[in-house]
Amino acid sequence: MRPRLPANEGARMAVVLGGFALIAAAVLGTAHELTEGPIQRRERAELRRTLNRVVPPTAYDNTLVRATRVVRTARGDAVRVYRGTRDGAVTAVAFQVLAPGYNGPIRLLMGLERHGRVLGVRVLDHQETPGLGDRIEARKSDWILDFTGRSLGNPLRGQWTVEKDGGVFDQFTGATITPRGVVAGVRRGLLFFRRHRAALLDPAAGGDAATDAPALDATDEGESG
Repeated sequence: MRPRLPANEGARMAVVLGGFALIAAAVLGTAHELTEGPIQRRERAELRRTLNRVVPPTAYDNTLVRATRVVRTARGDAVRVYRGTRDGAVTAVAFQVLAPGYNGPIRLLMGLERHGRVLGVRVLDHQETPGLGDRIEARKSDWILDFTGRSLGNPLRGQWTVEKDGGVFDQFTGATITPRGVVAGVRRGLLFFRRHRAALLDPAAGGDAATDAPALDATDEGESG
């Protein structure tokens, strides 16, 4: 039989173990606080840089990263939209889109001018295969730049896909799923803008509270609207 510890000895060990647990929790909490600030600052800085790539700074005279409002999709999800203004009029918008990829969602940031023409699209993050699907990144190839100047009417609806499917956008050898998903995501973003254009361009519309769902899911917006 295992010897039983005296009651006071068992209590002492429980106190010691509890103390170690509290110390460990405090260390983890401190580490989280120390790293959370720098991480958030880097993310904000990267967002500002990417916003400037999808919406030219010459298109607005306000602080784009702070001029946001939240718009509800047809499915009820919330999308945070950055609105560029000049002389009080909304001249451009930008928002995130989640596109379906081969290894998971691809998070895009796209900018549009007030008439629905694409100013730019960039990839914020993805999990696509290096050397294949990662060519959606602007630093790996110029493929993503082909969206600049596009709109719902350019190309026509049936051509908003990769060449393999009868569209006008290049596909990648061995990685068709990735560009196909990005093309679909960009088009959904254009549909989202068309559906909510009046609200997005209304200068009187204020910024709604921030949400935990800042990106448009590529399956949200349909053809109507």
